[in-house]
Amino acid sequence: MLEKVLIANRGEIALRILRACKELGIRTVAVHSQPDRDLMHVRLADEAVCIGPAPSSKSYLNIPALISAAEVTDSVGIHPGYGFLAENAGFAEQVERSGFTFIGPTADVIRLMGDKVSAIAAMKKAGVPTVPGSDGPLPDNNDELFAIGRRIGYPVIVKAAAGGGGRGMRVVHAEAHLLNAIHVTRSEAAAAFGDDTLYMEKFLENPRHVEVQVLADGQGHAIHLYDRDCSMQRRHQKVVEEAPAPMIDPEARAEVLKSCVDACLHIGYRGAGTFEFLYEDGRFYFIEMNTRVQVEHPVTEMVTGVDIVKEQLRIASGLPLSYTQEDIVLRGHAFECRLNAEDPKSFLPCPGKVTHFHAPGGNGVRVDSHLYDGYTVPPHYDSLIAKLITYGEDRATALMRMQNALDETMIDGIRTNIPLHQEIVRDANFARGGVNIHYLEKKLGL
Repeated sequence: MLEKVLIANRGEIALRILRACKELGIRTVAVHSQPDRDLMHVRLADEAVCIGPAPSSKSYLNIPALISAAEVTDSVGIHPGYGFLAENAGFAEQVERSGFTFIGPTADVIRLMGDKVSAIAAMKKAGVPTVPGSDGPLPDNNDELFAIGRRIGYPVIVKAAAGGGGRGMRVVHAEAHLLNAIHVTRSEAAAAFGDDTLYMEKFLENPRHVEVQVLADGQGHAIHLYDRDCSMQRRHQKVVEEAPAPMIDPEARAEVLKSCVDACLHIGYRGAGTFEFLYEDGRFYFIEMNTRVQVEHPVTEMVTGVDIVKEQLRIASGLPLSYTQEDIVLRGHAFECRLNAEDPKSFLPCPGKVTHFHAPGGNGVRVDSHLYDGYTVPPHYDSLIAKLITYGEDRATALMRMQNALDETMIDGIRTNIPLHQEIVRDANFARGGVNIHYLEKKLGL
């Protein structure tokens, strides 16, 4: 087992990783920016190192500072969490070259799956169902572009190969708008990602967002932990997630779960990962793979009993998977609501001092949060402040517990999106299950 792990992140995920390390007897090092010195995981870690001022570029994205912190604390492994450098192949490479263990996939696999074009090609070879598309980067020839658009059939969506988080994509409903959409998206991709490579796919009109959680030890063993539904989104950002995904064709589910496990073995995957799909009319279409732990991993933990972060740490220590596929039994249902420090109407960030925080309780209730009375939410980072997770023996029970848990939660001093979540979990269509990725935005009139 790794003796000491540096946690290269902040907030609730850093605290989540710290707790997993403690359970495994691993000593912890917290790194933090100057305004983050009072984070809960910083207080609880065995050691703490300040790595720079508030801007992420000078702290959490500062690779030399992170490597130096690992060196001066004699850390053995580095856990990137999610966001920041978690899917940065260059960072994973430098961690390994510096003699540390990167708690995640190899740099080559991160690079392969980080480029959407190469990822789709790899998934096709592995037998994972994909969206009809350009089958490679878009050319510069206009006639060829028009031919690709006609072959796929409109509407199409133009995407940046290095994109993510809902950026670098445009829907095109008619051929007359294709060239302009490509030009604008290419410029945006170059500015945002430093890579103007684009590809094109069929735009599915009313899909759901369903993803498959996997674990692989890099030693020839891989398993799936079933699926999650993440269709409740605003501007391509997930708001509410649940596991398992409701109302999925059993045969299609079995096929896609097997294909994801096969793909892990095909690409030599190591660690925790998530295959993301669009699901429409009983069919799955691969869109991307996230080579890290997901924000929504707790719902899968609740219905499978598997501690995903502990498995990451075990795998990085060179140990085989703790489970076989036969060990994974799906029980009950779970929901997760992402609580953000933001105005529930305008969605503008609302940093500030939390004067009072009361977490909900009761059977089947879990709260992943770094909040405490007197903590000041800084304006420099993502507005996620807590994840509220509920479990029940069936979907209706889990949903009722979420309604009650949201009503019990008290966060004073700042505005949060709790009112939005209270509205969502009482929505009749959401209660029935199976709403598509456009549902929330239409409900909000966006």
